[in-house]
Amino acid sequence: MRSAAPTPAVAPVATPAATAPTQTATPASRQGRKQIAGFFSPEMSFAMHTLARRQGRSLQALMAEAFNDVLRKHGESPIGD
Repeated sequence: MRSAAPTPAVAPVATPAATAPTQTATPASRQGRKQIAGFFSPEMSFAMHTLARRQGRSLQALMAEAFNDVLRKHGESPIGD
């Protein structure tokens, strides 16, 4: 009976992703800001995106307007963008 030849040991290869975690810089437009998120129906998402596009505005600008309207409705001062 013939014995199988020993298999050579394979040294692990270090990749940049395995040696150090990736860190991305925060874009200047997001510095000093906090994210506010929510889960809405597909219909609400479509309606808001459509309105923003029709007005030539970003969804973020439209949401800021809506949040400021809610603040005013409840007697609070609007914050801005």
